[in-house]
Amino acid sequence: MTEQPVDSGASPRLPGAERLDPVRRSVVLETAVRLVFHTVLVFSLYLLLAGHNQPGGGFVGGLVAGLAFVLRYLAGGRSALREAVPVDPGVPLGLGLVLAAGTGCVALVVGGDFLESGVLSLDVPVLGLVKATSALAFDTGVYFVVVGLVLGVLRTLGAEAER
Repeated sequence: MTEQPVDSGASPRLPGAERLDPVRRSVVLETAVRLVFHTVLVFSLYLLLAGHNQPGGGFVGGLVAGLAFVLRYLAGGRSALREAVPVDPGVPLGLGLVLAAGTGCVALVVGGDFLESGVLSLDVPVLGLVKATSALAFDTGVYFVVVGLVLGVLRTLGAEAER
């Protein structure tokens, strides 16, 4: 008696990669990217948040997130990247610029110097004392700018490479 393969319904392939030429597709690369992609994005967020007391921050976290999107593009092309990030690259780029510049302007409004760092301490009942700095908002803006730039480069220059 032979065993019948069980179809779990889950595809090992990346969503959107089915539009690529079958000769260019790699099952190993698509499966590896599918396993690693979200882990790399979470690590980039860790670098963003840990950047105030340790190496990291918005730029490094944005580069690591950008590398996750580069992996996704290499494995599945523009369509797989579009499945992962369905927004125009100008959206995170513009959001990041507004957030980073707005952080500096808020310091001017409250009577400080441009980009002067401030600390907000809150006593949260379950968590205790939580401190938030304005540098985190600036770093988040830088993170979005870097991610938007990487996505823009992949969508424009990558489109020429696929032709």
